[in-house]
Amino acid sequence: MHHDHDSKHDHDLGLAHDLSRLQRQAFERRAALRWLLGAGAISLTGASAMTLAGCGGGGSSATTSTSDSSSGSSSSGGSSGGSTTTSSCSVIPSETEGPYPGDGSNTANGSVANALALSGIVRSDIRSSIAGASGVATGVPLQVIIELVNTNASCADLSGYAVYLWHCDALGRYSMYSSGVTAENYLRGVQATGTDGLATFQTIYPGCYSGRVPHIHFEVYRSTTTATNWNNKLRTSQLCFPSDSNTAVYATSGYGNSATNNNAISLSSDGIFSDGYSTQLATMTGSVSAGYVARLKVGIAA
Repeated sequence: MHHDHDSKHDHDLGLAHDLSRLQRQAFERRAALRWLLGAGAISLTGASAMTLAGCGGGGSSATTSTSDSSSGSSSSGGSSGGSTTTSSCSVIPSETEGPYPGDGSNTANGSVANALALSGIVRSDIRSSIAGASGVATGVPLQVIIELVNTNASCADLSGYAVYLWHCDALGRYSMYSSGVTAENYLRGVQATGTDGLATFQTIYPGCYSGRVPHIHFEVYRSTTTATNWNNKLRTSQLCFPSDSNTAVYATSGYGNSATNNNAISLSSDGIFSDGYSTQLATMTGSVSAGYVARLKVGIAA
């Protein structure tokens, strides 16, 4: 009741008082609005600063790229193990694992073919066979660097995941399956991703067999602990190469009919990559004499 009385009493002071009070209230509202706008600007500036702080290679976000002057390719620079961070990332297309996965999903020579169950399969250098087999794959040296990123978190690097990678040898044969190498398990291996999202493999440049462009298969797992059977995989895809490195490699000895097979097909006519390969084409550096480095950013929705 006291509040009602004061309100009525103020009103009874006359028009001049009311106008003065309204002007004062309008001034206070404008001042408050200016303060809020200023606070919003400060907040936006802070957000922008945080975004800028996240730029660069190997971090938790991917917002910039730099040019590799030696190859004309986009990379973050640094050593051969450097990040391939660029301004955006997409979920890597899901592709068939093919007939020679060695992940426990099919059989070879009458028994389940599962290289993931072999002792020593978690390794970086995959050129030698393991678990009692002694074969060694030869060819032009190739380092494959997979950067695993989360497309649901601004391309943040994914640490502690696992990549199982496999491919054919220089003559187009797959260990565990192909005639002459059924007792071997080379060119197969698993690597955990580091804090920079990278999984690195030392291998050889794969040969080219009839009907397919040169390629590498890989599967993504949540960890090396779950990378024991195909049932646990999160994604299966394939990596391809630029034509100039294919041509250079297949001009060397030891690659059988790879040059002929490679000349008979292209990425646009390949049964896997003909629908698009922009997110699967490796960025290449190096040479036949020095060896090559293939980098690929692999996005998954983690």
